[in-house]
Amino acid sequence: MTLLSAIEQSHKAMVEGRDIPWLLRQWVERTPDQPFMIWEPFEGRPQTLTYGDFAAKLEAVAAALHARGVALGDRVMLHLDNSPEFVISWFACARVGAVAVSTNTRSVARDMIYFADHAGIVAAITQPSFAELVSSSAPDIKFLAVTDNNAGSPDAIPDGIEYIPFAELLAETAPCPARATDPFANLGVQFTSGTTSRPKAVLWTHANAIWGAQMNAAHMRLSGDDITQVFLPLFHTNAQSYSMLGSLWVGGTMVVQPRFSASRFWEVAIRNNCTWCSLIPFCVKALLAQDPPPDHSFRFWNPAVRMPEVEEAYGIRTYGWWGMTETITQGIVGDIDHPGPTRCIGRVAPGYDIEIRHEDGRHIRPGERGLLYIRGVRGVSLFKEYFRNPEANEKAFDADGWFETGDVIPMDEDGNLFFGDREKDMLKVGAENVAASEIEAVILESGWVNECAVVGQKHYMLDEVPVVFVTPTAAAPDDLKEQIIALCKANLADFKVVRDVIILEDFPRSTLEKIAKKELRDSLPAIEA
Repeated sequence: MTLLSAIEQSHKAMVEGRDIPWLLRQWVERTPDQPFMIWEPFEGRPQTLTYGDFAAKLEAVAAALHARGVALGDRVMLHLDNSPEFVISWFACARVGAVAVSTNTRSVARDMIYFADHAGIVAAITQPSFAELVSSSAPDIKFLAVTDNNAGSPDAIPDGIEYIPFAELLAETAPCPARATDPFANLGVQFTSGTTSRPKAVLWTHANAIWGAQMNAAHMRLSGDDITQVFLPLFHTNAQSYSMLGSLWVGGTMVVQPRFSASRFWEVAIRNNCTWCSLIPFCVKALLAQDPPPDHSFRFWNPAVRMPEVEEAYGIRTYGWWGMTETITQGIVGDIDHPGPTRCIGRVAPGYDIEIRHEDGRHIRPGERGLLYIRGVRGVSLFKEYFRNPEANEKAFDADGWFETGDVIPMDEDGNLFFGDREKDMLKVGAENVAASEIEAVILESGWVNECAVVGQKHYMLDEVPVVFVTPTAAAPDDLKEQIIALCKANLADFKVVRDVIILEDFPRSTLEKIAKKELRDSLPAIEA
């Protein structure tokens, strides 16, 4: 047996006999009265669901899905903002053996049609504000279920849409058939941006989620007494794996808000005695602009990098981490007692192999930077596959199982790791990864430009925002800038919409006549306010 096959066998043994229904059942049986989820809507009163309460609701929804023809392995779209309905539906899919396809609620019709078609969804669950969009994007599904509120704000479903009220799913009384525990059954799909023009569907197994839950809890030293504040979107890995599954592993509690709100953050945190949260630097900057609270219960924050300014302002320890949808949990992680220097993201996490290489394949040494590769076990510590995308799967891994992340990582003289840049043509807009090529494809389809190049302009809050340089065709309208921005708004999620259009007679070129994007980037002043 080779070393790699021995590691694979060991990782698979870790999750044997376990899946998400198994994990939830542990706490339903042991601590049924422990709060699992505290819902803090922006309108109305908070709501607490104990482990017992939550299990009863998801069993009803799982039974309703089964009764309406959702079978093992079927894909069900969840197009919902943070809400009890999202969490119940995600676990109900796991219970019945379906695959939850959680989609970004900032998506437009072009995205939604692609998501529904590529994933091959058979049903969808959404909220009133998205009902028309989901219905028109997936007209051939078995059924559409719609809640009676938008993340806690009551609303009516638009006329002319055929749907099942979500309350009807919750009212199901028939039992949900038992399903054999299968750690390697498919569990969830999330769409993530790559360098191609369309997002890739990252497929997780139950084993992935069990691995992620356990590793998240270990990295953060969580216990059942911990209470996390969740406001990052649950349709993404950060909140779904780090916060939700990490808490579930230890039988902890999560306090869920519809989205981040700087004005509501401290009130909710203090009322619920929150002890930790995962957030991004954007959120930290917004909070630091406010007066510090008189008291709090936080023992740490994870803002992706170590931020001493948080420690000084609030007395809250911080440390960094790095992960991606494909890694389920953190492949690089800091330590609460040894967080490293400012902006450090940590060191190699247990359970993963990491190499940081020069272009010629040599490993970097302290004081150098290189491209990050990670290796784990497919379907356990790394995602199973890009769903229905054999070409992407073939390109993603080399013969030795290394996955190229596309991230450039510097190492300081002491071995601490930092996030450097993206080797691939990607932008980081707030918490969202954006492929420049996706925006370029939309603009090129207009026929108004001969060539275009999307680059990131540094931004004081969002890291960077997309800007496009273009050379116009004879067919270009006089108000080309306004028309391109309107085109992007109609065909792209709001965070992908270009902030500016710069018209050129010709592009600067690098070797092989490629557009010199670095030169274009360097010409843009940072947005400081």
